[in-house]
Amino acid sequence: MRNIIYWVHTSVDGYICGPNGEFDWPSMSGELSDYSIAMNESVDTFLYGRKVWEMMSAYWPTADADPATADAHDLAFASLWRATPKIVFSATLDGDLGHNTRVIGRDLAAQVAELKAAPGKDMLLTGGSHLAASLTEHGLIDDYRIVVHPVVLGGGLPLFPTRFDERLNLRLVESRAFDGSAVLLRYQR
Repeated sequence: MRNIIYWVHTSVDGYICGPNGEFDWPSMSGELSDYSIAMNESVDTFLYGRKVWEMMSAYWPTADADPATADAHDLAFASLWRATPKIVFSATLDGDLGHNTRVIGRDLAAQVAELKAAPGKDMLLTGGSHLAASLTEHGLIDDYRIVVHPVVLGGGLPLFPTRFDERLNLRLVESRAFDGSAVLLRYQR
């Protein structure tokens, strides 16, 4: 069975974007970039909610268009992003989104359970706290990789914006500092 990995950047005070939706604060250091690229290469499907999809699809198709101005992470990830199949979970998007992408708009739990049962490598859910909360509530996320950045945002969208009916106990399987700055906390069910 395939696993779903939840990959998310958060501030020290637990927000994945700032009060005005800003996402300009995570620092992609060399070590963090290397970890991210290796993790992305280990999966065969990227999963997104609508908001993260809109951000990703606006940037990654041409992020490496000018190698003189693109940073090393952008150069390494852009072609990987274009080549990897993507699934967007949205009740408002439909039709052809391009970029090797399909939309799932109904029966979230059943559709994701089918994806997990299908042959293939693990799948990577990037950001998207509402989608992550829904998948967590249905017991569908197997691996939580939370990168804590040294910034206090003072508000914004929390890591998990909804309350759960039951407590979810996780097991720490890895912790790691990247370039003396951001810290990975990796938990599994």
